[in-house]
Amino acid sequence: MAYNRPKAEVGEYLGQSCTVLRGISDFDASRVFDCGQSFRFYESDGVIDGVAMGRRIKLVQSGDTLMLLGVSTDEYESVWESYLGLDEDYETINADVCRRLGKNNNVINDAVKAAAGIRILRQDHWEALCSFIISQNNNIPRIKKIISDMSRALGEKFSAFGEDCYAFPTPQAIVDAGIPALNALKMGFRSKYVTDAAQRVLDGRVDLGAVEKMSFEKGEEYLMQIVGVGKKVADCTLLFGYHKTEAFPVDVWIRRVLEKYYPDGIDISSLGPYAGIAQQYLFCYERYINEGK
Repeated sequence: MAYNRPKAEVGEYLGQSCTVLRGISDFDASRVFDCGQSFRFYESDGVIDGVAMGRRIKLVQSGDTLMLLGVSTDEYESVWESYLGLDEDYETINADVCRRLGKNNNVINDAVKAAAGIRILRQDHWEALCSFIISQNNNIPRIKKIISDMSRALGEKFSAFGEDCYAFPTPQAIVDAGIPALNALKMGFRSKYVTDAAQRVLDGRVDLGAVEKMSFEKGEEYLMQIVGVGKKVADCTLLFGYHKTEAFPVDVWIRRVLEKYYPDGIDISSLGPYAGIAQQYLFCYERYINEGK
């Protein structure tokens, strides 16, 4: 059966215009924005508020109804449907994930059920690369603060919901600011890595657009030419910034999961085109559900 994408309707929330999606499935906004894949969203009183793609968006979800505040249906269809991954059939994806990884044991089946609703976002290439360089040897609250401070200091200001907002800084803004300015944001050793990445993008040694058409393996090799970008950062960038869902980033948490649940090892290459989605289920299953926040 073909996947029926949620239909965008014009609606209203507390007197504010919004786009309403009814009958959505396999989507939990809270989990999507709290699983370590993006760093500019915050939840308060049931409203998820953040900046992405140079725009600010607020989301409110009640069961299978999702409201995107201040977003027209045209903007939803041109920007946010793809960004939120709502153009993908996760019922089919989840079945594939469970079939492949379930050959080892039943852990993935439990993880998919427990972490249901997670979807992989389609983030901006540069923001994903820069964010995951900053994420090295770091924790999520600190990553969020650094990126927030950097955006406020170096990002282009715009207005949304009657407030000043800041886009993610461009490579040019970062190079112009220089390493001392990044050090002032308490970025530490990552300052030189972010600056190197920005400089390479500016002078053309790194063409982020070209990575889109590369195979996962070629893209990984290409990104690792940037100083400070190892396999984990490259794989996160490819998964969250290029939607190459075969990427399976291995960090401390995933290494722990693999050792705990797959002590005899697994062939990651056998996990197919949705290995990265399986990774997110396992990550959330262990960190947020088994271990607790």
